[in-house]
Order: sequence, then C-alpha cells, then structure tokens
Amino acid sequence: MALEREGRAGTWLAAAGAVLAATAIGLSAYAAHGVADAHARGNLQTASLYAFGHGVALVALASAASRRLPRLALVGLLVGTLLFAGSLAAGALLGWPTGLAPFGGTLLMASWLLYAFGMAGR
Repeated sequence: MALEREGRAGTWLAAAGAVLAATAIGLSAYAAHGVADAHARGNLQTASLYAFGHGVALVALASAASRRLPRLALVGLLVGTLLFAGSLAAGALLGWPTGLAPFGGTLLMASWLLYAFGMAGR
C-alpha cells in the first residue's frame, strides 16, 4: 500500500509538471503576440520561464517522490511555482497585485535546497 501511494505521488507530480510546461508555452505565446504593455509582457515571459523550467524539473525528478524529503521538496517546487509564476501572470493578465511572488520565489529556493539535502542523504 505504501509503495502504491508513493508511486501515485510521483505520477501526480509529473502530471502537474507537464501541465505547468504546457501552460508556460501558452503564456509565452500570449506574451509575444497578445500583450502590448512591455511590463506585462516581461512579467508573463518571466512567469512562463519559471513555469516551464520547474514543470520540466517536476517531470524529470518525479521518480524521487518515493522518498519523503525529495517528495516534500517537489511539492514545494510545485506550490512555489504556482505562487511565483501565478502571481506574475495574474498581475499581467488581470491587474492583480503580485505580492505572492516573493513568497513563491523563497519557497522555490528552499525547496531546491531541501531536495539537495534529501538526495544527499541517500
């Protein structure tokens, strides 16, 4: 039962990463072709860069989700990306404040360090 649950954690993290990467492509295309404001375009490009990079990382690293610390770190990468990239995208597209971006960025850094720590303890 525990092995089955761990396998599902890797599967949903990989699926979430793929959705992030696909969304990033759409954001980037919209930024390039549908946004006139240079600041909004820059924020969308930054959001798409982070979403794509971390989406690919989640797909590539999802097999490490069978261990507790790496799994927690990957969940942190997902949440951090949603906060950081989501805040920038919502600001550019909807005019919402981008106050969650720093929290997302901090969570991304902490999650990468947690992943390194978890993998070094192998």
